Amino acid sequence: MSVRKLILAVQFLTRLPTPQLRDFREEELSRTAVYFPLVGVLIGALVVLPLWALDARPWLAGLLALVAWVWVTGALHLDGLGDVADAFGAAHRNPQRFLEVLKDPHMGVFGVVTIVLQLLAKFVLLAELADGAWLWGVLLVPAWARWATTLLWSRWLPPLHAGMAERFAWYRNEGAYWDWAWGVALAAISLWLAPPLLICLLLAPLTAWYWKRRLGGISGDCLGASTEVLETLLLLALVLAPAAWRLF
Repeated sequence: MSVRKLILAVQFLTRLPTPQLRDFREEELSRTAVYFPLVGVLIGALVVLPLWALDARPWLAGLLALVAWVWVTGALHLDGLGDVADAFGAAHRNPQRFLEVLKDPHMGVFGVVTIVLQLLAKFVLLAELADGAWLWGVLLVPAWARWATTLLWSRWLPPLHAGMAERFAWYRNEGAYWDWAWGVALAAISLWLAPPLLICLLLAPLTAWYWKRRLGGISGDCLGASTEVLETLLLLALVLAPAAWRLF
């Protein structure tokens, strides 16, 4: 394990305090992607803590868990979600128009509404999980989402333009074994801790196929938006799984 790369990964994805690194080179950032699922587990640990500690007061627990989630990530992926929502709302199925709107730094009504709905969805789902059967599955939700969008998709989807997605394009040729290593590790832990999370093995390729069909590739904002959507879908799977299993 490269401690330097791990520290850079924590600095990039979170607001957690880390040791200061000297002689930082921008090209180093792309090499930190292999540690993103591990950082996701750190994020999940902070989120699950209030859910576990305040399980008798689920709505308060859900609120504190959501605040912790937004704080520790610095709303990094929420910003991408808002930009993508604005682009979809104004593009009218025109890929070129989608990219033009995506470059606009201003947030429109589509973006604001989508972010509000996303936060509400996470709040309700977290509150449901505070005293639910798959509480500890929350620990792995951010890890699964980052495995899919950063490791898996960086090899499957070409970057649409210069930017964050392009930074991780090296992974297409150099990092294939990390797909399997992290995928197997997360699947094994999920099988023991929260089996509903295994649905990410289906959601990840389906979402990649959607971006490939819709745009032909992916951008940094698309990666951020997809991370948020996958996290919400995985939380939903944890909430609905017990009821679904009872039907059978």
